[in-house]
Amino acid sequence: MYKMTLKYYFFLCSMILVQLLSCFTQITAASVPATIVFGDSSVDAGNNNQLSTIAKSNFKPYGRDFIGGNPTGRFSNGRLAIDFISEAFGLPPTVPAYLDPAFGIQNFSTGVCFASAASGYDNATADVLSVLPLWKQMEYFKEYQRRLKAFQGEKKAKETLNNALYIMSLGTNDFLENYYTMPGRSRQQTVYQYENFLTGIAERFIIQLHRLGAQKIDLTGLPPMGCLPLERATNLMYVSNCNENYNNVAKNFNSKLQHLVRKLNRQLPGLRLVYSDVYSVFADIVRDPMSFGFENADRGCCATGLFEMGYVCNRNPFTCDNANKYVFWDAFHPTEHTNSIIADYLMKTSLAAFL
Repeated sequence: MYKMTLKYYFFLCSMILVQLLSCFTQITAASVPATIVFGDSSVDAGNNNQLSTIAKSNFKPYGRDFIGGNPTGRFSNGRLAIDFISEAFGLPPTVPAYLDPAFGIQNFSTGVCFASAASGYDNATADVLSVLPLWKQMEYFKEYQRRLKAFQGEKKAKETLNNALYIMSLGTNDFLENYYTMPGRSRQQTVYQYENFLTGIAERFIIQLHRLGAQKIDLTGLPPMGCLPLERATNLMYVSNCNENYNNVAKNFNSKLQHLVRKLNRQLPGLRLVYSDVYSVFADIVRDPMSFGFENADRGCCATGLFEMGYVCNRNPFTCDNANKYVFWDAFHPTEHTNSIIADYLMKTSLAAFL
């Protein structure tokens, strides 16, 4: 009788534990019903495939380690950080691109990407390679809202939009492809003034998102952009070393974004705005790649890894066999393995607020 009672006791405890775990999983998943993404190539899931631009990656070897082994328009050998983040919240393992005709509103109800490779905060940055500027990404988001309300109904769509995680990841192109490359902005503004100009755009965009119902917003900072393989290769002062001038600009701009986060959290009711520090983890990886399981941090896997990205990577015979050994996939973008490390870091830091 005692043994039966003991068995029943343990059975009952195990059933309660299973139910509690089930409830926790449901609560975690429900806390973020969708991921909604704005930005550049760091988070573009394939929108540029539908644009007349050379900023594309919908061809091999891009995507060779993606699910199914096919290129999607993601600038990597596999998944992006946003894909790993979506999965970590109990959502689908990939975030679909809004302009991809293979997906519809049912797919977009749990996640959607409006990002466009080569874009930035500054409209002039998007003009360089004729991609989607940030204002156009916002227009697509408004269209998405209308479609979601028609699909889910007004009440449920409002809940989805209020509780979704909004990710903003952009800014690198504003400096590297615009300010330091094109003659316009650098003649008009000092880099300090340009940082303030971009921060103002970010502020207005976040305020607009909040007015449209967004409450959980992630503002991602710049990586150590002076350590990208392309910037190392073209650093004429110190060839093969990081361009510390660019890194200092990134750090200074990031501090302004952090100040903006504190300011808007005080000013906007119900807003939960977080700053994601990718600079620190990326700098750690580049500084000591072997500690993270990498063998190479100064060049990409694609081709020579020094200058190539996009079409120049297309079926290049010099592309490495194992991208997991490389921090960078091409001269500008991280590998899937690096993306997974960054996503894991963010889930344990800034994004943990939304679990």
